[in-house]
Amino acid sequence: MAEKAKSESGIVETIKTIFWALLIAGVFRTLFFQPFWIPSGSMKDTLLIGDFLFVNKMTYGYSYASCPSVRIPAVGVNIDAEDLCGWLGGNNGRILGGEPERGDVVVFRHPVTGYDFIKRLIGLPGDKVQVKNGVVYLNGAPVKRQADGVFREEYGPQGPQRHRPRCENGPVGDGGICAKSRYIETLPSGKSYATLNITNQQSDNTGIYTVPEGHYFFMGDNRDNSTDSRVPQSARGVGFVPYENLIGRADRIMFSSAGSSMFAFWTWRGDRFFKGIE
Repeated sequence: MAEKAKSESGIVETIKTIFWALLIAGVFRTLFFQPFWIPSGSMKDTLLIGDFLFVNKMTYGYSYASCPSVRIPAVGVNIDAEDLCGWLGGNNGRILGGEPERGDVVVFRHPVTGYDFIKRLIGLPGDKVQVKNGVVYLNGAPVKRQADGVFREEYGPQGPQRHRPRCENGPVGDGGICAKSRYIETLPSGKSYATLNITNQQSDNTGIYTVPEGHYFFMGDNRDNSTDSRVPQSARGVGFVPYENLIGRADRIMFSSAGSSMFAFWTWRGDRFFKGIE
């Protein structure tokens, strides 16, 4: 009997330990930093597929979107942030709210699907944004854009989704060099970052978007390979993103995996440890 009681006591203690560990991790992730693994190439070459980073949630304060979503399709778990903290939403406000700055790289909750996206903030509330011949115009003035050589990568399947990159230099076979023109874009504030060009397409020439109050306009740095605010929500795009949907700012890459798993340490990129995000 003593052995049985001791065994049951050990099980209870283990359950308690797991419970408190999960609770502490949940609070930490909700209030401070959220891990994020880059799944697509829409932010190249600022962010590569396989970059692992922590999103600073303290920068913009807290809303219902600050609560983590837990999605594990393999076991049928799909708990959305709105299920946990939906009572905080509805007024497009935030607790201890901070204002994002144009040029920030932001993780936000998609206004329709609820999935996490990461893009660069281009348009603030009240801004008029347009793209003409691949050049961004803010409130009627072109954003400075300077050619900066070529971004090159090996053509082949990338990341767990095994997507192949699009190339400006035409179709290339696996193992070949996939090239894209690189530009340095400089916002009126003086903040600069790299963008890529693949081809001339519809998203390189848009109408004028007037950003509503309490909303933001986002674009991917890999301009021709990004679903962002240039595509309205009615066309399965991002559209304008409400203030309450912001999750946090991405400041630094912790490490980066060139393979199909973040745990495959032999595929980690040696030049991206603790790399700052411009």
